[in-house]
Amino acid sequence: MHGTPGVGPTPPVPLPSDRLRFAMPPMHESVDDERRHRKERLAGALRIFGRLGFEDGVSGHITARDPEYSDCFWVNPFGMPFKHVTVSDLVLANSEGQVIEGRYHINQAAFTVHAQVHAARPDVVAVAHCHSVHGRALSALGDLLDPITQESCAFYEDHALYDAYTGVAVDSDEGRRIATALGSRKALVLRNHGLLTVGDSVDAAAWWFVSMERSAQVQLTAKAAGRPLLIDHRLAAATREQLGGDLVAWINYQPLWQDISRSEPDLLN
Repeated sequence: MHGTPGVGPTPPVPLPSDRLRFAMPPMHESVDDERRHRKERLAGALRIFGRLGFEDGVSGHITARDPEYSDCFWVNPFGMPFKHVTVSDLVLANSEGQVIEGRYHINQAAFTVHAQVHAARPDVVAVAHCHSVHGRALSALGDLLDPITQESCAFYEDHALYDAYTGVAVDSDEGRRIATALGSRKALVLRNHGLLTVGDSVDAAAWWFVSMERSAQVQLTAKAAGRPLLIDHRLAAATREQLGGDLVAWINYQPLWQDISRSEPDLLN
């Protein structure tokens, strides 16, 4: 470390990269392990949404597909505050909204939409929808996210507008129309209603919702202050290719998961 006199110190040797920790999505040895993992992440995501103020009365849900029964989905109990949800509180319902496992009712109106999105998108593990403030404001304008920041570019040409409002969605036909509007994209603005995001993990779907809500806040704030400068198509598309995948969303979400699971470990009960 001290080097030759008059020459200066010898630079420290860099550590081999295989000695550095970098979290990646876990591999599961059994269906039971994967189910437990998804339920833990679902309870954590609900608590994070509660912390961030996305809850509005009994509105708002996150669903996670069961790894064994692909037409059944874990969801938060009807009427329970997001901040109080634990793994053991979660409810398993089939595609018809009938409770298979759990102690509570579910919100049938919201579940109808989620079930149709899951049915149309077998690649999707989780669906998130809440009546967040800035998401609702954006939806009231009937606007999409503009490519005005690095974060909003993740949604560039990968989200859509469901340009209708027909009241509370309570039937499967409305759910199918919403699923059709979503198509193969990661997110949807439901006009006069709010935001909906999907992902190949609970972590990804939750991150996309958090990021989309924040992007909506930035866009509304910027437009209130003046005229935002758009990132051009080529750069916006390139940024989406770098940042818009579900693996990147999973990685971005990990600080939120680590915070909630360490500060509120009772969520795992």
